[in-house]
Amino acid sequence: MSREAICGKIYEINMKKLAFFGLLILAIAIAYGGYFYWQNLRGIAPAVSEPARDITELVPRNSGAEPLVAQNSTGMPLDLPVGFSISIFAKDLPLARMMHFDSSGNMWLSRTRAGAVALLEIKNGQVASQNDIFRGLSNPHGIALDPVDPRVLYIAEENKISKALLNTEAPLQKIADLPSGGGHSTRTLLFGADGRLYVSIGSSCNVCAEKDNRRAKIFSMNKDGSDFREFAKGLRNSVFLATNPRTQEIWATEMGRDLLGDNVPPEEVNVLKAGEDYGWPYCYDNNIHDDNFDPQKNVSCEGKTPPHIAFQAHSAPLGLTFVPENSNWPAEYKNDLLVAYHGSWNRSVPTGYKIVRFELNEQGDVVGKEMDFISNWLQGNEALGRPVDLKFGPDGALYVSDDKAGVIYRVEYNGN
Repeated sequence: MSREAICGKIYEINMKKLAFFGLLILAIAIAYGGYFYWQNLRGIAPAVSEPARDITELVPRNSGAEPLVAQNSTGMPLDLPVGFSISIFAKDLPLARMMHFDSSGNMWLSRTRAGAVALLEIKNGQVASQNDIFRGLSNPHGIALDPVDPRVLYIAEENKISKALLNTEAPLQKIADLPSGGGHSTRTLLFGADGRLYVSIGSSCNVCAEKDNRRAKIFSMNKDGSDFREFAKGLRNSVFLATNPRTQEIWATEMGRDLLGDNVPPEEVNVLKAGEDYGWPYCYDNNIHDDNFDPQKNVSCEGKTPPHIAFQAHSAPLGLTFVPENSNWPAEYKNDLLVAYHGSWNRSVPTGYKIVRFELNEQGDVVGKEMDFISNWLQGNEALGRPVDLKFGPDGALYVSDDKAGVIYRVEYNGN
């Protein structure tokens, strides 16, 4: 056999080997991808797919004067307790997230993925106009009005906090830089009872040891951005904050890590206290060590702060609010906690897609079991919407933003 023939034979054998190993690697990748999908993503459809029905055609539009359609009326997909009703307050607001009412009774709304903050002007209980006032922003999420000077609006983008003097041509003025990039991009603002401005900064990852010391923490600052200092840490993704009106403490919803199965770790509501460490990335639930992330147990969970409330993993808790003492809601609801479950994306059987109620005693402890307040956004393998923020308006009604359906709902109590 000639030298050329021998070389050709060797080349042919090598190519067959390469093809074999290439196919083997491809088969392994497909098998792993299928396993990963089956374990973590087979319930993703409601979160990402467009529903077959438009919820604005199923839930009545708020008239501002006529009685609202009550629970379980014909064509109503959402379930509420007896005596409550729901309507579409505003629509055509894709990616609607955080709401804030100003001193004139108008609503400011962040549309995070749209890069905008909108103003909804309200007259006689209805939306008279809605316009994006601030555009071209980098994932704006948190909005807050200065409690002393309500003309000043604060906006938290992914990479900074700015303020604006409303009803003027003055541009946004940056008061603080924030870390950006990585996983969680929402930054949430809240003025505390102490007058300081608080900001929540999520982690850059699902689970990791952060390189930037500002990630997975809550910071507070003066209104001009000075004295920017750490308040609490070990908080993977506390997307929403609220003040308990009885105790004046800041409460926060917290999303647990992914890829540990359908039911681990639980989601949380935490009562934030200065200097506390809430455990992430090494601990979850009642100080259970994450052996998957830290198999050598290099970090102890001793001394970490457990959650105030723990509930179903992957519910994706977002907005939270306390039922006002002066509302016209039934007495048993007063000062109770409402939490919006945005809904799972990485659970084999979808969960969430609802608003739940936790009955609280005067000390803020949960009494009894979690109760559904508004449910049925999840219908089979589709979601008609995904509730985000919860705010009581100056009219005493509860307003709910929905970033999937692009609407704002209005919920009120009409009596039995």
